[in-house]
Amino acid sequence: MAERYRDLVAGEWVDARSGGTLQDLNPADTSEVVAEFPSMGAEDVTRAVDAAAEAFPGWKASTWTARGAILRRAAELIRERLEVIARDLTREMGKTLREARGEVTRASYFFDYYGAYGRLPIGDHLPDERAGVFTYTVREPLGVVVAIAPWNDPALTPARKMAPALIAGNTVVLKPATLTPLSAWHLIRALHDAGMPRGVVNMVTGPARATGDPLVLHPAVRAITFTGSTSVGLDLQAKVAGRNIRVQTEMGGKNAMVVLRDAEPKLAAELAVAAGFGQSGQRCTATSRVIVERHIKEEFLSQFLARTKQLKVGPGLDDDTNMGPVVDSSQLETVLKAVESGRREGAEVLFGGDRLRGPAYERGYFVAPTILGSVSPTMEVAQEEIFGPVVAVMEAEDVAQAIDLVNNTRYGLSASVVTRSLAAAHAFARGVETGCVAVNLPTVGWDVHTPFGGFKDSGSPFKEHGIEGLQFYTRVKSVAMRVE
Repeated sequence: MAERYRDLVAGEWVDARSGGTLQDLNPADTSEVVAEFPSMGAEDVTRAVDAAAEAFPGWKASTWTARGAILRRAAELIRERLEVIARDLTREMGKTLREARGEVTRASYFFDYYGAYGRLPIGDHLPDERAGVFTYTVREPLGVVVAIAPWNDPALTPARKMAPALIAGNTVVLKPATLTPLSAWHLIRALHDAGMPRGVVNMVTGPARATGDPLVLHPAVRAITFTGSTSVGLDLQAKVAGRNIRVQTEMGGKNAMVVLRDAEPKLAAELAVAAGFGQSGQRCTATSRVIVERHIKEEFLSQFLARTKQLKVGPGLDDDTNMGPVVDSSQLETVLKAVESGRREGAEVLFGGDRLRGPAYERGYFVAPTILGSVSPTMEVAQEEIFGPVVAVMEAEDVAQAIDLVNNTRYGLSASVVTRSLAAAHAFARGVETGCVAVNLPTVGWDVHTPFGGFKDSGSPFKEHGIEGLQFYTRVKSVAMRVE
């Protein structure tokens, strides 16, 4: 029987008042219920936000140093519990254990990094034209922050939202994805065990239809940070428009890797496989398109196909697995429909394209890594986010056309280029309309101190990570003081 967990609200581990629960299933073996969590409703959510509002004055009054000490201790606890958390993450989300270990480790880094701001200068001393006047700025917390996290990075994303919010002095209500609540629970437990005061951090679980509006429309909420699909993110922005609260959205992407004629084909193929099929393509920064200069296309495709065929698809807990399942039946259907759409519009399936069958796959949501060729810019597979292990290969005549193709979508999250030319690399970085640009590196993998976020329909102007991430959770107060 699956272990039953409770959510943290007002410093107490609680069930839903209705007594309802939701099941957390293993996408590699849907006969396994990984855990059960409370299925909360409006009354539960209101209590959590009220608790955060009540805790805010005391947490705001605490010192940055004291807050940082709790975050750093939480980071230590996460690393001490690394193997347990990583295995639970793999069981509920499906990614490989190696990927899960990396994610949990990086999640701990967010608490380390922002915890260190407890001993760093925050604010500025400014000159003043008036004699005897001392002018400076301070950063103050906003209040209650609602953090809405997705299922694809169920430890990392909550960490990168909660850590900067908490060090700045805000209180938090975390809503993890219904598919992957256990990974987030481990973070909440670490913060609780590290000495987080009552009500400063709260977690609610339940379907969006029951928890969404009570969370985002509560009058005590001063900021919302959301990671998820573009359609939901834009709807959220519209829903709270006119309330004068901050909204940070990290949404979809149609990320492209460009392979120029002077690129090393083997390197380009390795990058495309890592960023296209790592985590089963279920990353907002995953490479979904590869745009190749015509002169190197065949050589690149040969390397790309050969490397893809070597991938072992299977349960994430198996040591020899390179790619796990997709997260649920809905995601599996989305991937297969995208491939079929490509076929109808004239794309050629060069590899994969089907659900995997056989005894090893019958109880999970396994799909083959898929490469589509003969893809034109107007095809749906070249325009819309798939969020699965499908890479569309397109052709360009030169770097200028490649940049145009990169920019020819509604999204603008991440892009990369493989080239030996420094001039081409700089031209690419200047020309692409994406918030993140990589050269001879994959479209994925951005460090905790590097500002992260997209342009256009990939996100709001507010970045995550680094000092930019901290700024979202604070307001600036200017003070001018006559001292003589």
